[in-house]
Amino acid sequence: MEKLRANLSQPARNKKITRPNRRNNLLSDDSAMMHEVHATHAPTGYIVDVDPLLCVVEDILDHVFPGIDRVINGSHHQHKNMLDEKNASLNYDEIDGALAFVIQKVSCEMSCKCSGTKAHETTVAILNQLSSYTWDTKAVISIASFAVMYGEFWLVALVLETNPLAKSVAYLKQVSDIIDQSSLLKSQFDTINDLVRAALDLTKCICEFGGLPDEYISDDEPPKSTALAYIPTAVYWIIQSLVASGSHVTSLLSMNREKSALAAEKWELSGLSNKLSGIHDHLKKQLTLCYQHIDERMHEEYFHKLVRLFETTPHIDNHKILTQLIYPKDDQLPLEEGTTKRKHGVERLVGKTVLLLISDLDISDDELRILDRVYKESRTNSEFQYEIVWLPIVDRSISWNEGDDLKFHQLQSTMPWYTLHHPNLLEQAVARYIKEVWHYVKKPILVALDPQGKVVNQNAFHIVWIWDNMAYPFTNMKEEELWKNETWALPLIVDGVDRSLMESIDDYKYICLYGGEDIEWIRKFTTTAKDVAKDADIRLELIYVGKSGSREKVERINKIINENQYSQFWSDVTSVWYFWTRLESMMHSKIHRGRTVKDDQILQEALTLLTYNGSDKWALICRGSSTEIARATGDMFLTSLEDFSSWKEEARQNGFVPALFDYLRGHHTPQHCNRLILPGIDGDIPEMVICTECHRPMDKYYMYSCCKD
Repeated sequence: MEKLRANLSQPARNKKITRPNRRNNLLSDDSAMMHEVHATHAPTGYIVDVDPLLCVVEDILDHVFPGIDRVINGSHHQHKNMLDEKNASLNYDEIDGALAFVIQKVSCEMSCKCSGTKAHETTVAILNQLSSYTWDTKAVISIASFAVMYGEFWLVALVLETNPLAKSVAYLKQVSDIIDQSSLLKSQFDTINDLVRAALDLTKCICEFGGLPDEYISDDEPPKSTALAYIPTAVYWIIQSLVASGSHVTSLLSMNREKSALAAEKWELSGLSNKLSGIHDHLKKQLTLCYQHIDERMHEEYFHKLVRLFETTPHIDNHKILTQLIYPKDDQLPLEEGTTKRKHGVERLVGKTVLLLISDLDISDDELRILDRVYKESRTNSEFQYEIVWLPIVDRSISWNEGDDLKFHQLQSTMPWYTLHHPNLLEQAVARYIKEVWHYVKKPILVALDPQGKVVNQNAFHIVWIWDNMAYPFTNMKEEELWKNETWALPLIVDGVDRSLMESIDDYKYICLYGGEDIEWIRKFTTTAKDVAKDADIRLELIYVGKSGSREKVERINKIINENQYSQFWSDVTSVWYFWTRLESMMHSKIHRGRTVKDDQILQEALTLLTYNGSDKWALICRGSSTEIARATGDMFLTSLEDFSSWKEEARQNGFVPALFDYLRGHHTPQHCNRLILPGIDGDIPEMVICTECHRPMDKYYMYSCCKD
């Protein structure tokens, strides 16, 4: 005891600690060494399930790793309680009993052979004993063999104070002396533990390669083939590190090792630990590449499965399609129902028309408010048997953070329909299908599936915005049917936008819609229009409908209009957004159906108003719900009103709107500069738009805008 204490405590004066001249430090991963290592490998094809054995090894080392200080101060009891739950899950019956003898033999090899010049020979001897096993099994058996030896050592240390047998064994092994010198030996055991941790981590990494699915990546296919070629080297250094660790434990048990020798061995173990960590980093990178390769193959397979599913519709029902789209696994219920937060499976959607609301987390409040109104109205009529499901599309390459989570749940809380429980439940192959086949880019779309799972409309938003629930079941046939009953008149223009206006309308009331941001023009126009209406003896209601894409400006202008009593206006700015969105939807619907401005009045008039929105000011006037409508740019319209005396008599004879229409047509000049600004992404913008003035194709430009009012 005194000799051990003296050797550990005295300074190493006049003694130089040199790097040990040992084979395991000098040996490099050269071809000669690897030739010797590969020569030991003669697998018989016998496959061992190493997972249960590895679990037991981890359990043993979990008890050991807390270190010598926990053994001394008694905190191992607390650590033991923390491991009880893990131990309960271990199934020792799954471990191959034939391995016990092999583990014992290798353990004896480790404990009986010292390091030094024999470390390499011991490692090769162990590899020869394990020649019939696969490389990952060699590594697991080796670390299990070390765990048996190391575990027995600490088992005695743990119970020597309470167990007479352990106390006697500890005396013979001199374990009690080591416990007494715990403060001096702590760093030695910490170094051993660090090396064994590195060996365990590397072993687990090697075992992961064995679990990769062959159907998605073969052994001769990079990057797996690259890793497999390096695994024999990794296994060699794992075994040699365990041999060195066992040797160091034996050294600590001996009573005659000087401090310089222990320091040299500690340095050796640290070097091996760095060696294993470097190998582990290399293999981990290859493993990451393997998983990426597998994910790509799986996503490709899933994507083509979706393609085949939709190509073979109709099915008996929509269950299979919805399962593959929403969540294919059965480990949880993927849907949340509205604000109740009740969880459901796709079974709730079977046999119904389903609208898939597809967007990112930047979907606008305006879109949600209008869709919310439409959906809630549908719940009051049993005729509309459809459900909405929100499928959020997020960029998986960007880390999901607390802000994203808060934003997602805030959006989810506003939706009365079904939503995906979390965006990460959506398969990446589904997101790819949505983007490539349904052409989703950024702007939200509403994909309609019939009760058999067939896509009947790749973006039903356009017809929902135009006709609300009257568009049910959202098919192309229904869209065509609805258009047959429409004419360009006020009911189509403002239907659903201003219901109070539609309720109060009659054929003797004139409605004037106008827009723009020029306050001076608004003042002159509204004043002149009121004077002309009085002179013409007509009932005229002026309504400011704002301009799309400038919410704050519309609110400011509304305030000015209200303060000066210029006209009526839509106090809910969502109505302004809805007005312009419906016109865009009319344009998209007509163009997608092959209509042109030459043969379709509704398309021509909708496009005209949209080009007016790209200008500064404009106005439109109509008589009640009739088709008598006149419209023009702001300056032209104001000029016509100021010149009312020249067409007053015609207005008395033929009607106010027809007379105004004739005046505007008579004073029309070929000079024009129409601009059509459409919010959205390329996939949602028509390839060609015909000018409503000259019927020539309009030039197409890209505009990037960032407007802070």
